[in-house]
Amino acid sequence: MRVVVIFAGIMGAASLAQFPEFSQQYLQRLAGKVDGLTEVTAQFDATARAQGLTREGALRAMAGSPVLEAQQADMRATFVRRDALAADLAALKDATPLQRLALPRAMGDEELLAATYADYRPAVPTTADGLICAGIGYLLAATITGSVFALLRRMLFGGPSRRKAL
Repeated sequence: MRVVVIFAGIMGAASLAQFPEFSQQYLQRLAGKVDGLTEVTAQFDATARAQGLTREGALRAMAGSPVLEAQQADMRATFVRRDALAADLAALKDATPLQRLALPRAMGDEELLAATYADYRPAVPTTADGLICAGIGYLLAATITGSVFALLRRMLFGGPSRRKAL
């Protein structure tokens, strides 16, 4: 059982050690997405101003045909997504990789996660953050695995687990 617990710890360490670099690549994709959506938003707002309208006025003017109403819905969704991603970017931008561990909601965009994961290639961590994450991953995985084994032992054999004195 100890071998399995140690192996699980090593696997946890190897997995969580990847988080700092993965979160950095996610942050880069997020910033690019926010930049792109900000450009679309600015273009829409400029077009509205050129017509003497506010953003909301321009959106309301997009009524009367199914195509324009679909475009209106798309633009509203774009504005909402841009605001949500900009908030995530603000939360993650100044956070260290270790602080990002505590901000999973800010790294929760499924489209960006999938794109980041598709291009990500694991590497050996050489930064302090990577090594700290490896240590956290080892402790979590070893603790969870050891706890599961202890629970199974109690369930199967009854009573508290008995360890031999060393």
